[in-house]
Amino acid sequence: MKRKKNRTALLTALLAAVLLTGCGGSGEIHLKDLDVDKYVTLGEYVGMEVPVAAPAVDELQVKMTADSSYYERVRQTGAEVEDVITDRPVALGDTVNIDYVGKKDGTAFDGGTDAGAYLTIGLGQFIDGFEEGLIGVMPGETVDLNLTFPTNYNPELAGQAVVFTVTVNAIMPEGRDESILSALGIEGVTTREEFDQYVYDYLYGIQEANYDGQVRNGVMEAFMNRCVFQEVPKAMRERYAEVFRQNIEAQAENYGLDADEFTGYYYGMTVEEFLEAHVEEAVKQDIAFQAVANRENLNVSDEELDSILQGYARNAGAASVEEFLGEASREDYREYLMLERVEQFLMENVKIVN
Repeated sequence: MKRKKNRTALLTALLAAVLLTGCGGSGEIHLKDLDVDKYVTLGEYVGMEVPVAAPAVDELQVKMTADSSYYERVRQTGAEVEDVITDRPVALGDTVNIDYVGKKDGTAFDGGTDAGAYLTIGLGQFIDGFEEGLIGVMPGETVDLNLTFPTNYNPELAGQAVVFTVTVNAIMPEGRDESILSALGIEGVTTREEFDQYVYDYLYGIQEANYDGQVRNGVMEAFMNRCVFQEVPKAMRERYAEVFRQNIEAQAENYGLDADEFTGYYYGMTVEEFLEAHVEEAVKQDIAFQAVANRENLNVSDEELDSILQGYARNAGAASVEEFLGEASREDYREYLMLERVEQFLMENVKIVN
């Protein structure tokens, strides 16, 4: 039973939607018209030192990922594994062959049963407590694991108590059959050393891909922590909350879920809890960004906005800017472009400390 991962794409999409969805009518408050200095006192943001760990992959992570990938291929091909280990207990980093049955209230549930499965202990493939519960178990032994599914799992099992009955059949050897490696079809990979290097490069690439996002998150957190806020306008909170809610409901419908099921799956909370956690934060960040734009001359002029919107309209094949905008307004795009400029300015004026 594989673990479900949290995702951040939804929040990013919702923040953009606030600015590019016309929903407030003529009385809508726009950032450029707000006396933002009433609501935020900026801290020092130029030259901030922001600690972000450099991309790194340790040897154990490489070993576990390589073992998991290799034995997944072994299972697919039905290859026989020789020299399995049966004379010591399971330890962190081992790949084990197991049978398991998951039951809720004494009844096996869909997707919770397998036989002859390979599992690498410590890689985090299964729900919390599953892999840890096998450490110290001898091959040939059967154990019952009393576990609870996370709240951001699928709606049928989210937060539910279950029991997995697991038999450890054997601990797998660390050797690699070169015929199996060749069957993977990876160019230049026929030996264990080449396979392990391939896995290292793959994992390091993921770390590099995540690094930019970690830097951005670190910069935004450092910037916001240096700001002091007064109570933000109620109308802005209501505007952001309404757009967040509408987009959550639309995305939930695409997945055949209601809104609470959707945010529960992705974030482990109800819609109301999600709005409580994120709306105020989003409003404050945008107000603070407008304050930086005012100070650093990063606002978007009418002429710049006209030129950009005309370009957008041409690229979209729209007959006019008005057709391209639809229900959105020019001011929605002005805000969106301003926020992009401020974010870029902040990213360029900090010191990242690895």
